[in-house]
Amino acid sequence: MKTALKNKLQQRQKEKRDYSRQIAFLNRYSLLFHALLSCMLVLVIEICSRRSIIGAFEFLAGHTFAFLFNSLIIYATLIIVYLFRRRMLMRIIISSVWLLLGIINGCVLSKRVTPFSYTDLKCVSDLLTMTNTQYFTKFQEICVIILLSALAVFLIILGIKGPKFQGRAHKVRAVLLCAGMCVIMSAATTFAQNSDWMATYFANIAQGYSDYGFVYGFSSSVMDRGMHKPLDYSKNKIKNIEEEVARAKEEKSSFKVADSGQVVSDSKDGQQPNVVCVLLESFMDPTEIKFLNLSEDPIPNFRKLSKDYTSGYLSVPVVGAGTANSEFEVLTGMNLRFFGTGEYPYKTILKDTDCESIASDLSAIGYGTHVVHNNGGNFYSRAHVFSQFGFDTFTSKELMNIQEYTPLGSWPTDDILVEETKKALDSTPGQSDFVYTITVQGHGNYPEEKVIQNPDIQVTGAETEEANYQWEYYVNQIHEVDKFIGKLTDMLAQRDEETILVLFGDHLPTLGLTDEDMKSGDIFKTKYATWNNFGLEQKNSDLAAYQLLAYAMEQAGLHEGTMFTYHQAGGYRTEDSRYQNGMENLQYDILYGERFCYDGKDLYPASDLEMGVDKTYLYNYRTNADGSLSLYGANFTNWSRIYVNDEKMNTVFVSDKQVVLPAEDVADLENGDVLKVCQVGSSSTIFRTTENAMVYYGPGAMETGSEEIQQ
Repeated sequence: MKTALKNKLQQRQKEKRDYSRQIAFLNRYSLLFHALLSCMLVLVIEICSRRSIIGAFEFLAGHTFAFLFNSLIIYATLIIVYLFRRRMLMRIIISSVWLLLGIINGCVLSKRVTPFSYTDLKCVSDLLTMTNTQYFTKFQEICVIILLSALAVFLIILGIKGPKFQGRAHKVRAVLLCAGMCVIMSAATTFAQNSDWMATYFANIAQGYSDYGFVYGFSSSVMDRGMHKPLDYSKNKIKNIEEEVARAKEEKSSFKVADSGQVVSDSKDGQQPNVVCVLLESFMDPTEIKFLNLSEDPIPNFRKLSKDYTSGYLSVPVVGAGTANSEFEVLTGMNLRFFGTGEYPYKTILKDTDCESIASDLSAIGYGTHVVHNNGGNFYSRAHVFSQFGFDTFTSKELMNIQEYTPLGSWPTDDILVEETKKALDSTPGQSDFVYTITVQGHGNYPEEKVIQNPDIQVTGAETEEANYQWEYYVNQIHEVDKFIGKLTDMLAQRDEETILVLFGDHLPTLGLTDEDMKSGDIFKTKYATWNNFGLEQKNSDLAAYQLLAYAMEQAGLHEGTMFTYHQAGGYRTEDSRYQNGMENLQYDILYGERFCYDGKDLYPASDLEMGVDKTYLYNYRTNADGSLSLYGANFTNWSRIYVNDEKMNTVFVSDKQVVLPAEDVADLENGDVLKVCQVGSSSTIFRTTENAMVYYGPGAMETGSEEIQQ
C-alpha cells in the first residue's frame, strides 16, 4: 500500500516536472510559437470567412504577403500577453476574439455579400430587431447566446484555476516590447501600403477582404473611421470652390440669380413641383442577369418609365446589403468613398452631428419634408438620423396599419406605401413636398425551397434547383414591387400637382452575383428611373448615387444645397480628380471641419422630427364580458400599446379603432389610473402618443362624447 502510494506520488511529481519543463520551453520560445499560432489563426479565420478550406489555401498561395501581414497583425495583439501573469488565459482570450470575428464574418457572408466590419458592431441592436425572419431567426439568436455564455464560463474558470507565469515578471521589458511592436506595425503598414502590397481603400469591400484577408480588412475598419482631413483643406479652398460653383451657375441659363447674387430656384406659377424619391429595396432589372431565363418581363412598369422618362444605371456604394449607405449618398449628395472601410455614417458621425441634406435644403425654400417606410423607425437609427437631416415627419411601420406580408411572412408588402405617401403629400395643403419613400418587400433572405406554388414569373437558368427557387422567389417579389410602382405612379398622376418621381435600387440582392453575371459588368450598378407630369425633357444619364437627386432637381428647375449645386455646376464628372477633390473638401467641411461654407454657423440644425402624419386619439373605453378592457379611438396599429400611469401593459390589437387590455391586467387597475395608447418601436421607444389620455373610473363604459363606440 505504502509502495503504491509512494509510486503514485513520484509519478505525480514527475508529471509536474515534465509539465514545468514544457511550460518553460514554451515560455522560452513563446515569440516563435506566437508566430506559428498567428499563422494558424489566420488560416482558420479564412476558412470560416470563405467557408472553404480550399479557398483559404488559395489565399495563402495566391496572396502570400497579405496572409503574412494578417498574421503579423494577430502576432502584434498576442504580444499583450506579456503584460500579464495569466498568459495562457490571455492567449486564449485574444485567439477566441479573432476566431469569433472570423466565424461571425462567415455567418454574415452566408446572408449577404458585404463582409463584417467594425461598424456592424454598432448595428447589433438593429440585427436583434430582425429575429424570426429568414434573415435572422430566434433559434440562431439563442444558439449565439448559449455559445458565448459557455465561452464566458470557460474563461472564468480558467482565470480562477488556470496556470500563472512563475518566472520573473519583467514589466518594463514587456511594456517596451509592446511599444516596439506598435512601431513595427506602423512602419510595416506604411511600407506595405506605399508599396501597393496592401490597399489603403477598398472600392469593393467584399473584393478587398477577399484579396487582403479578413484580419486586415476588419482592422482597417477599426482604425480607419470617419474622414481624413484633405491635404489642401482650408478656408480659401472652400471659398474658391463656392466661387467656381457660383460662376458655373451663372453660365447655365436654367439658373436664376437674384439681385443679392444668390442663386434662386425656378418656379412654376409660384409653386415648386413635388419631389417623390423612392428607394426600392434590393431592386434590380432581372433581365440584366445573363444566366436567368424569365417567362415574361417582371418589371413592365419600371421598364416603361425607363423608356419614356429620364433613366440610367446608378452606381451605388454597396452590394447585397448596406441600404443606409446608398440612402446616405442619395439624401446628402456625399460620397461614401471618402469614409473609412465599411463605415456607416448613420452609426458614427451622424449620431452627434447634424448634416445638410435634400430635406433641409428644400425645407429652406418652403417644402414640407417627409419619410415613409414600412419597417422599424429605429432600424439603422433612422428616426434619429432623419432628424439630423432636417425632415419634418417620419411615418415608420409603427405608425401604419400593416396587414399584408410577403409569402414567408418576413416583411410587409409595399402596397401600403401608396396610401402612406399620399397621406404625407396631403398633410401639407397648399405647400410643395419632398417625400422619401423606402420599400422593403424585396429584402432577403430568399428561400432555397419552393414557396410560391403558382408564380406569375417562371424562372430558370440558375446552376441548382435550390438557386432557381431563390431566384423565383426574388423575381416574383420584385414583380410585386413593380405593381406598387404602377399604383404609385397612377396615384401621383391623379393629383393636380406638378410632381417628379425618382425611383432607384439601393443595391443588388444577396444572391451571389458577380461582375461576369451582369450585362453592366458591375455588381455595384443598379438602375434608376423617373416620371413627371409637367413635360420635362428626357435626358438619360448614368450617375453615381450621390448625384441622383442633384440631377433630378436640376431637370425640375431646383438648384438648392451645398452638395447638390456643386454636382449640378460640376457636370457630374465622376472620374474627374478635381471634381472629386472639391467634393471631398466640401463634405469634410460640413461634417468634420470648420463649416467655412456656412461662415462657421450651424445653418441646418436637427429638426424636431414628428413620427407619422396621422394623429392618434382615445375616444372611450368599455369593460368586456370576460373582464378585459377595450379602448376605442383612431389610428391604432399593431405597434399600439396601452400605458397605465406611464407603464407599458400587455396589449391586444383588434383594429385601427380598438385595442384591448387583458383581464388579468384590468384586475390591477384602480380608480384614477391614467390610460393612454402609444405607438412603440424597438427598445420600447415611444414614437407617438394619443392626443388625449383618459382616467379610469372602474368597470363599465366611459364616454367622452367625441365619438360613438365602434365595435
